[in-house]
Amino acid sequence: MSNYEFLPVVYILASAPYSTLYIGVTTNLPKRIAEHRLKLIPGFTSKYNVTNLVYYQVFDTIDLAISTEKKVKKLSRLRKIAMIEEDNPGWIDLYSQIL
Repeated sequence: MSNYEFLPVVYILASAPYSTLYIGVTTNLPKRIAEHRLKLIPGFTSKYNVTNLVYYQVFDTIDLAISTEKKVKKLSRLRKIAMIEEDNPGWIDLYSQIL
């Protein structure tokens, strides 16, 4: 079991640096990212190959994570990029770090 199972998390995936972004929320980050990477769920991320975990933030409650996800989705693209680059300036895929 990883430290990110059963924790509310907001995450951002990217297809490549400065490219297509996807914002999501989950309570099992390793499982959810694996689903995106394996394209197990048809939709936006599988269609546009958005699989690199470039940002995540852990919350105390799922309600707080969901409200934050909604706020992040409303941010401008430039602000989302700034969030990513503040913690991950190299746009490194963080997936291996959460396993």
